[in-house]
Parts: sequence; structure tokens; C-alpha cells
Amino acid sequence: MRYGGNTPCVELICGRHTLIFDAGTGIRQLGMALVNGANTTDFDIFLSHGHIDHVVGLPFFAPLFVKDQVVRVWGGNLQAAGGVKQAVKKLMSFPFFPLQVDALQARLEFHDFSAGDTINLRPGITLRTAPLNHPGGATGYRVDFNGSSVAYVTDIELGAGTLDPALIDLIKDASLLILDTTYTNEELPSHLGWGHSTWQQGVELANAAKVGRLCLFHHDPEHDDDTMDKIAAKAEAARPGTIVAREGLKVCV
Repeated sequence: MRYGGNTPCVELICGRHTLIFDAGTGIRQLGMALVNGANTTDFDIFLSHGHIDHVVGLPFFAPLFVKDQVVRVWGGNLQAAGGVKQAVKKLMSFPFFPLQVDALQARLEFHDFSAGDTINLRPGITLRTAPLNHPGGATGYRVDFNGSSVAYVTDIELGAGTLDPALIDLIKDASLLILDTTYTNEELPSHLGWGHSTWQQGVELANAAKVGRLCLFHHDPEHDDDTMDKIAAKAEAARPGTIVAREGLKVCV
């Protein structure tokens, strides 16, 4: 109840531009806020992957129903499923949703790329990407803007071996790392192969890559508020300044 129950959606504001990472159920509230208060007419949504908890909120994103809005949806590992356009059309199709993509009032654009590509989104805004270890694949992102950097890395299973050099390169010296830390080390053995990591692994990774601030993200739904409080306290002790994602959290970098 205190940390929130929506599935992943992160808004990143770079000057006048709004970047959105993942379209879980949290994007519904974000969309309403953008329609009511944003002074921009275009948004970019970057999907980590196509699993339902990361895309299920997209059909409820309010700007899609506003004329003259432009919404661009990006995917880095959906080509095998026909690309990001086919994935979204499948999501918004009978019998799962009453409206199809063609009925939306906004202009919806789709962009496929390969995880590992660099995207020069706007002057001064650069996105670097990397493939992540997750069933079916996933894409990690790093945004560099105005001397600061934010890395969004979910869903990923870090494993027990050597850290992926491409991952270290993606997040190295980032101002803020938003990282999948679903489990604890004690819980991990019964979840091997599920595609997620632990907060203890997150601390080790953040230290190895010399990131500024670590944000624990993608909490296990079985972890209630009291459990999350305990994890937050242990993570703070292990790496001072570590924060735990909660609904409505705002961080300036």
C-alpha cells in the first residue's frame, strides 16, 4: 500500500522532452497527468520488452486519445515477434481490447532497433542500449543529457559469473541506475532462470560500475511494505544513498 502496486512505468524529463520507459499499469496515471499539464505534443515510449506487465497499460495511455498528439513506441528486441507495431496491434485487438490501433486519435509511430544500438533522439539527448539476460530478451537503456545520465535496466538476471562487459559499459559512472532487484539473495535459488536479480547483486553491480545513485526497482509482488522497509534499511547500510522505487517517487539528477 505504501510502495505502490502498479507495474513498471518511469517518466524521464529532459528539458522540454518527455521520455517514458515501459508501459505497465503505471502509465495510466502518467497519461492523465500529461494530458492535463504537459506543454508538449509528442512522447517517446521505450519498452524494455514485451512481457504483459510492461505493456498492459499502453491502451490506457490518455494521450493516445487526443487529436494531434504524436506517440512514438520503441522496441529493441521484438523483431522476432514481427516488430513493436505487431506487438502493440496484438495487444489492442479483439477479444482483448475494444479499440484497435487504427481507431486512436493520436498519431502512433513505431520504431524497431536492435539492443546495442545508439539512438540520437534529440539534439543533446543520446540513448545507448544493451541486451539484457531475460527470458525472451530485454533491452537496457542509458540516457545522457546535460551532463547527467540515467540507466534503466530491467528485467535482468545478473547471474553468479563474470559481469557482462556490455552491461558495465552501459551503466558505468551513471548518475542514477534504476535496476531490477526483485529478490533477495536468500530467495534467488528458487527463482533461477526467471530473469531477475537481487538487491545485494545490485549493490555489487553499482559499486563495480561506479554509478552515483542506485534505485532498487521491480519489486517482488510478494514483498509487502514491511519487507520493503527492511530491504531499504539493509540496502542503505550496504550502500549509503540507495533508494527504493515507490509510486510517485521523484529524483533529480
